[in-house]
Amino acid sequence: MQRSLYFLTAIGLCLLAALWVIPRMLDWERWRPDIAYLAAERLGRPVTITGPIRLVLLPQPQIEAEGIAIGSDGDGDDVSLTARTLRLRVAFLALLANRIEPREIVLAGVDLHIAWPPANVPTLRAPAWLTVLEARIEDGRLRIGDLTLDGFAGRLTTGGVAEALRFEGGLVWRGLPVRFGATLGRAGWDAIAPLDITLAAAGASLSGRGVLAPEGGFEGRIEATGPDLSALLPAPPGAFRATARLTAGGDLLALEDLTLDFQGAPSRGAVALRLTPEPRLDIALAAARLDLDAWGAALRAAAATQADALPLSVDLSAEAATYRGIALRRLRGAAILDGDRLTLTDVSAVLPGEAEVELAGANAGARLELAVRFAAPDLRDTLAALGVPVGATDPARLRRAEGRFRLVWEEAQAEVPELVAILDGTQLSGAGVFRFGARPAVGLGLTLDRLALDGLLPSDWDQAAWRDALAGFDANLRLDAASLDWGQARVERLALDAALDQGRVTLRRATARVAGADAILSGGLALGQGSPRFQDVSLEASAARADGLLGLLPVPWSGESPLAALPMTLRLTGSGPAEAVALRLAAELGELRLETQAVVDLPATRGTGNVTLRHPGAPRLLTEAFGPGPEGLPDLWEGWLGAGSLSLVAQVTAGPQGVASERLDLVAGDLRVSGQAALALDGPRPKLTGRLVAERLPLPPIAPRATAPLPLAWMRDWDAELALRATRVEIPGLPLLEQAVMSLRLAEGVAGIEIAQGRVSGGSVSGQARMEAGDVPSLALELRLAGAAIAGPLFDLPLDVTAGQLVAEATLTAEGSAPAALLATLSGTVQMAVSAGVLDGLDVPAVAAAAALADEEEAAMGLRRGLLTGATTIERLDAAMKIEAGRGSLTAARLVAEGGATATATGSIDLSRGSIDLQVAVPPGEGPEVGLRLSGALAAPTRVPEIAAWTRWRAERD
Repeated sequence: MQRSLYFLTAIGLCLLAALWVIPRMLDWERWRPDIAYLAAERLGRPVTITGPIRLVLLPQPQIEAEGIAIGSDGDGDDVSLTARTLRLRVAFLALLANRIEPREIVLAGVDLHIAWPPANVPTLRAPAWLTVLEARIEDGRLRIGDLTLDGFAGRLTTGGVAEALRFEGGLVWRGLPVRFGATLGRAGWDAIAPLDITLAAAGASLSGRGVLAPEGGFEGRIEATGPDLSALLPAPPGAFRATARLTAGGDLLALEDLTLDFQGAPSRGAVALRLTPEPRLDIALAAARLDLDAWGAALRAAAATQADALPLSVDLSAEAATYRGIALRRLRGAAILDGDRLTLTDVSAVLPGEAEVELAGANAGARLELAVRFAAPDLRDTLAALGVPVGATDPARLRRAEGRFRLVWEEAQAEVPELVAILDGTQLSGAGVFRFGARPAVGLGLTLDRLALDGLLPSDWDQAAWRDALAGFDANLRLDAASLDWGQARVERLALDAALDQGRVTLRRATARVAGADAILSGGLALGQGSPRFQDVSLEASAARADGLLGLLPVPWSGESPLAALPMTLRLTGSGPAEAVALRLAAELGELRLETQAVVDLPATRGTGNVTLRHPGAPRLLTEAFGPGPEGLPDLWEGWLGAGSLSLVAQVTAGPQGVASERLDLVAGDLRVSGQAALALDGPRPKLTGRLVAERLPLPPIAPRATAPLPLAWMRDWDAELALRATRVEIPGLPLLEQAVMSLRLAEGVAGIEIAQGRVSGGSVSGQARMEAGDVPSLALELRLAGAAIAGPLFDLPLDVTAGQLVAEATLTAEGSAPAALLATLSGTVQMAVSAGVLDGLDVPAVAAAAALADEEEAAMGLRRGLLTGATTIERLDAAMKIEAGRGSLTAARLVAEGGATATATGSIDLSRGSIDLQVAVPPGEGPEVGLRLSGALAAPTRVPEIAAWTRWRAERD
């Protein structure tokens, strides 16, 4: 019994092995047409089998065939299907009866390709060959046009002619598993077939319901919801919900009445996929708000993975949008993407500050060209929103701008080949380019009608900040400006060509017209980690008139000076670090030549150097500077300095506080001065101080009756405090002053000169003078003289002291703008005393001797002779005069001659009119006094002896 069981088991196993192996070893080629026919009958399509055919009995009977092709290339369909393996499950009993009765068809390794767009429009209708069918697809791939979906698997069933066709399965899309289902109902009497579609992936779902029309196409509605749109489409992450009406045909698929709620922001629009004559996707969307940064990042990521996308047209509008943190309003625009070509039209937006921007353009490969128009009524707010720092500029600047430009964006650079704009009323045009890379480079060319730098540049110079800002890029700049204003300076016809390379600024050439002068500037500036270094800086300037350049000096300058009408040239060269720039300056003004060699500390704005100033004719230079002498002194300068050249050599230190010279030597004609001087510029007015020593100090001649106003206005603009020692002080018409120690003070228009000591003709002199340049100039003078030897006529009059020892004192005041006015208002007192001297023109002892003659006639002749001729040896002469309104009156005048003879004088002198009325009385011993009357012009008075009273007395006595 046990042996029988073992035997039956062995036979069974052998039978099973035979059933498993033998069918696979048999040749089934004769069944190839039958199997293809049965498969075609079940699928409703022609089936071609190119591979081997096997029969498998276990675990269930089925026929396997490889190399399956369903359909044919010439049937006009847009659907092609191939499979690696076709498994046809058959009935075992029928197979034993040598018949094939299929139960189920399984296609493994399917490659289903649907051409898109379809050339045969009716393929969108329910196919007529769909009858009773049950089929499964395993390990397949679905291709729709160029879109490939892997992991395609599912089950297709239909129960009969009146039952619906159902397909349930899944696929993998963008790495996501997608479950889908479709139910296609049988067409009714009107040939309309219902179609329901469902999709589910990544928590999102899409459902559509509609009908297939008899003429082809689909009409219905779709709804889609999900927690994250970015998991399904090139979009930012966020929950979404959308509904739309879908119309699909062979040449058009359209989503109408599209309502989309994404991230809580509602949008409305439409989508159309045009299939003929060329595929094209059109999208129109109106959104409440958009995040352009998020959408741009998502689209760029999608574009990088889709080289051959459909042509795309987008018409977009949004009431609010953000781009790189910038709030945009009223965003409008259209974009067309065809292959790698992007075209933008009618794009506009409102930026912060109510700036309106419009742009249009297209790309060619990696090259994008845009035409941009802009209008910014509040440019400062717009720039601040764009991240441009404007806090250091004046709030009154950068207020309004409008213009247009073309932008060309390429992979390695961005170029603006054309720019036309108006900025704060300034018209500008030009072009520029920005090259990307590890070290960016900028090229810019601008033309402006005017440029005002005040308020645009920071007021404080931060060297480190400027160095760091210029260190990270290279640049080339060409600038043309009809005028440029910076502070009080104006530059006209500016043309600048400069470059920045590896932290080195090179000014190839800059030309401009500055203060009426044509200037050329070039040079280099190296910006290192330490101090900037200037290299080969050169400045040349020339002007037909010097008044403009002289007006740039940091001291008051009168443009009315004849010197300002002379031509001027200037050349400046320099090199070295900013703290020690070696400069060489050569300038010519007419025949005046200035040469300077100096070392300048630019951060501290100070320098030290040697200055040489030369002119071949000092009087001619003063004539060119101040014009000819005033009325009455036509040869003022030559009469003052004499003929000769001008030479000034000084070692100068200059800085913000002023200019100082520890040693200077000045030669101007007969003038010789040396010493120390300083000009301070940090006060309310420039102040000149110093200690000077003069070998010879000639002073201008005096024209007391000149009517031209004195040039005193400059006194209000200057202060001075000078100490002076002079060996000789020469004033034409006045005695020589020797060994003088003087001081000069000038403040607030008031000048004071004090003579501490000095000698005149061997006598000591001291005094002071004060001149005030007010609305009505005034003069005050105090002078004291003691022990002066008189060696010639004292007053240059017919009756004058010609010898003796003089002691004098004067206190005078006057008011007026001209010398004549000062003389007409002169007031004060003058006192003098002469001892051991000689009075020429009057012989007082001879008058007394003549009066004692017995002969009356001889006595009268002797009196006249003594009053009109001769000289008197003076033992002492005392005189005092009071002056009022330019008229002097003798208050006391008495002469004592040797031997005891005396004489007195009374009368007045009109200084302003130059007239005299003087009476000299001489006692004759006995009888009335005789006298001499001087009247008329002061320079040549009429002398009349007055002896009538004495002769009458003598006649009566005799």
